[in-house]
Amino acid sequence: MENGRDTFPFPYQPYNIQEQFMQALYIALDQGKVGIFESPTGTGKSLSLICGALSWLSDFEEKRKQESAALLHEGEAALSTVTAPSSTSSSSAEPDWITDFVKKKADRDLVSKLKDEELKRKKREERLEMIRNNVQLKYAMKRKSCEDEEAIKLLQLSKEEQTEPQGDQEDEELIIAEYESDDEPKTKSRFSATEEDDDLVEEHVTKIYYCSRTHSQLAQFVHEVQKSPFSKDISLVTLGSRQNLCINDEVRRLGSSQRINDRCLEMQKNKHDKHQEEGVKRKRGPAKSVCPYNKATALQQMRDDVLGKVHDIEQMLKLGRETHSCPYYATRLSVPPAQLVVLPYQILLHEATRKAAGIQLKDQVVIIDEAHNLSDTLSCIHSAELTGAQLCRAHSQLTQYSDRYKSRLKAKNLMYIKQILFVVEGLVRVLGGKVGQNPQTQTTQTGTEMLTINNFLFKAQIDNINLFKLPRYFEKSLISRKLGGFVEKYAGSGVSLHTQNSIKENRRTEGLNRYLQTLQSNQSTTPADQQGSEAEKVLSASPMMQVEGFFMALTNSNTDGRVVVQRQGTVSESSVKFLLLNPAVHFAQVLEQCRAVIIAGGTMQPVSDFKQELLFSAGVREERITEFSCGHVIPPENILPLVLCSGPSGQELDFTFQSRDTPRMMDETGRILSNICNVVPGGVVCFFPSYEYSRRIVSHWEASGALSRLANKKKIFQEPKKANQVEQVLSEFSRCIQRCAADPGGLTGALLFSVVGGKMSEGINFSDDLGRCVVMVGMPYPNIKSPELQEKMSYLDKHLPHNGGKSPGQALIENQCMKAVNQSIGRAIRHRGDYSSIVLCDRRYARPATLSKLPEWIKERTSTHTTFGPAFAALRKFFLEKKQKQV
Repeated sequence: MENGRDTFPFPYQPYNIQEQFMQALYIALDQGKVGIFESPTGTGKSLSLICGALSWLSDFEEKRKQESAALLHEGEAALSTVTAPSSTSSSSAEPDWITDFVKKKADRDLVSKLKDEELKRKKREERLEMIRNNVQLKYAMKRKSCEDEEAIKLLQLSKEEQTEPQGDQEDEELIIAEYESDDEPKTKSRFSATEEDDDLVEEHVTKIYYCSRTHSQLAQFVHEVQKSPFSKDISLVTLGSRQNLCINDEVRRLGSSQRINDRCLEMQKNKHDKHQEEGVKRKRGPAKSVCPYNKATALQQMRDDVLGKVHDIEQMLKLGRETHSCPYYATRLSVPPAQLVVLPYQILLHEATRKAAGIQLKDQVVIIDEAHNLSDTLSCIHSAELTGAQLCRAHSQLTQYSDRYKSRLKAKNLMYIKQILFVVEGLVRVLGGKVGQNPQTQTTQTGTEMLTINNFLFKAQIDNINLFKLPRYFEKSLISRKLGGFVEKYAGSGVSLHTQNSIKENRRTEGLNRYLQTLQSNQSTTPADQQGSEAEKVLSASPMMQVEGFFMALTNSNTDGRVVVQRQGTVSESSVKFLLLNPAVHFAQVLEQCRAVIIAGGTMQPVSDFKQELLFSAGVREERITEFSCGHVIPPENILPLVLCSGPSGQELDFTFQSRDTPRMMDETGRILSNICNVVPGGVVCFFPSYEYSRRIVSHWEASGALSRLANKKKIFQEPKKANQVEQVLSEFSRCIQRCAADPGGLTGALLFSVVGGKMSEGINFSDDLGRCVVMVGMPYPNIKSPELQEKMSYLDKHLPHNGGKSPGQALIENQCMKAVNQSIGRAIRHRGDYSSIVLCDRRYARPATLSKLPEWIKERTSTHTTFGPAFAALRKFFLEKKQKQV
């Protein structure tokens, strides 16, 4: 098996590079490597990953089955042979019969263990076979379970009487249960799984975890699995958040992920409380609402359905409604027996979320796709930010909660609540404010300060608090959820939610929540100009969840992170932000526990910093790392990459920060685009380094008349600021190009102004006529003046080795720039028959060090032009030849 495999099941004849990819992947998985795999978009990377990885998994299972059978045979043979009594006395202190008995017992134990495993495996296989074949039985069970549900519901409705809450029973669900800290003996939590759920727990089979960035990318991957030869034999489950998988309309209506999570968990607790109260006369009080979709039999039924056939999230939601069972909990039950688990980044990479989802990485395989920004993703997930307004609101709400229930809370709970209030007070003090006063009227001196974790704790005067015990208290006591329920229940009845006019307050949130929001395909992180009602919804939730995230972040090692204190005039607008500088500490757990980790992407170049920052820093040795990079499937003549050093009037193209705003540079850019639009058919996509520069240059062209000249050749579109408008702009852009192709009148297509790192630079395809030319204006370097970036650079300079005379910090900003360029220019070529030109406008692209960071398949074909004439001639010739071929 070490030599790999010659042939792989595939839905069609694979390209050579796909076969090479699958062979390299197979060997990497078999030898337990950490693989960095680069395969350009449009080369069928997803199918290669599926067929290569699942071929290895089926071979691995088969090999293990044979090894178990051989061991079983040997063990049984050893047990059946009777050892002849020894004629000579043994030199050992123990008689022969004891030695023989001990050996026989070890053999018996091994045989019984192997038989057990074999039996479980057979049961699993038989069950799956039954699910897949016994469709009639399945639907009969479905119908019966639905009828049972209806009957139970009617019975419950007739029994439950809505009575007024009596005395001490009021707010019972909002009181924190008695808390035992880590140094006291543990008792079984009353929130732990009931016996009803115990039957559903299973051991984990060898599996592959596949993760990507967005839900749409995951859905695309699942569709590829459905098309593959493995679709009938593989058990696949897709994981998502409650926001994506909940089918309870009452809960879905709450909108924000935090409120949906809180409501769902509250319903689970009500369910467990009901089980404990069965047989005991129920205390008088309002009926507690329980989720009708979370019933053990229905969940088991849905789990079987999910494992029996490959479903994407949409199909699972439909199935959940049909079987009247919760897709969120059914998918989590499906994880142990599933062979392929498909999930978003943050569920796998964030330890607490991983545990909550029931994911065990020990000896499993992890494939991380679209991994070009893995380092930034890890940093983003593990960073946290709090505004002064959030801190003041959290303090006010927790104080009111504590005062209201002082007589009903145990001493240990009151002690921890006091500690939380003390820490929050310290954080507000760092921002130059005081709790108990309106944060909007408290002014503070503007400025930014960067501190190590220890220095920050000293400055806030909270270094005497054990910050490792507080997150544990948050987790066990569920105080964030209780406080959320308290605020929701008493809003408008004397409990103040927030200071007035603080709508802007929640423009930033804790790192993981912010990252979760970006996963929603049609939503973005809360924009500043969001509708009032939406913002009010966010404000009505308690900010304690974000405070909890920040406390957790402060438990990182002192060297691995920094705290940025930003004072913005008022305490309300000021913020404290935890910045993770060493993402390797969180990735190390994944690398240590897994059998093999595959990091894949369309553009993984440059990989040197990637290996240094995420792999070597996490303790991975060079010999465990394997790299694979392949070219594109398109013929070389289908791509024309050009580096332009000067424009049509001879103006040198230098888009450095100092000279890019000059009128002559903006005018020259307009002339370049005008010439390109004259010869390029269909769609032209032009990327600018930032939204601000895009706005300035377009305004300049409007004033100079250059924009109207461009509009005479191609209809102009601009990338929208709001993510939910992207789809609309793209479809109008596409329709316009189709119309122009069908009716070649005045316009020759469309021109789209986009931004590097924006909504159009990743995950969107400009295939065929949508992107016949991609223009990159300038080099999108990150903002060097950003305190966060400066801190990251100095951290890398201090902890990583210097290569080739360049400091790691300098290499970081160059690599970030070129990764963004590679991601944007890779949008144009999407399949074998596609063709496109790429125009890089800046003399700095001609530097050998910069050219070397382009993907190999683009770099090989790139030509550098010091003057505009020859470049324009090459561009015209390229499209004339393509036109003649089509005729």
